[in-house]
Amino acid sequence: MLGVNLDDLGDHRPGQLAAAQRGAVFPLVDAGLTKSDVRALSRHLSLRTWDKPAAACLASRLPYGTPVTFSALSSVEKAELVLRRLGFAAVRVRHYGDTARIEVPLGDLARLLEWREQVVTGVSNAGYRYVTVDLEGLRSGNLNAALTSAGGDHQRTEA
Repeated sequence: MLGVNLDDLGDHRPGQLAAAQRGAVFPLVDAGLTKSDVRALSRHLSLRTWDKPAAACLASRLPYGTPVTFSALSSVEKAELVLRRLGFAAVRVRHYGDTARIEVPLGDLARLLEWREQVVTGVSNAGYRYVTVDLEGLRSGNLNAALTSAGGDHQRTEA
């Protein structure tokens, strides 16, 4: 069972396809609920997670064609944890081998740079040699742009 909602259906998400092929069900889609519907219902039910930032699968931080390994996922997880502990609630660390590309909302870029030393130290300690910042800011599904610019035939390798 996956927590996919109607808003999740318009993006290329290979994990959803793989799950569906293996018999997963999507009850929020079946109920016709969007992300804002789920948040509204959660708030109405006084769930403490009603306004929790989206938490996409860690594998979504790896560009298509990159093997999904425990090592890569661990590095991403550790780097994002460092950034969350510095107060960045919405953050993505994109994994490009020994390079981390950090995405935060545009409004948080200045604060990210204020914390530069702690960010570089923490992300480097997570396993990255190079620490970079995406100046376009946090964008959901932005790795999918490679699909349209490269003909759309990339597939992520599962491990």
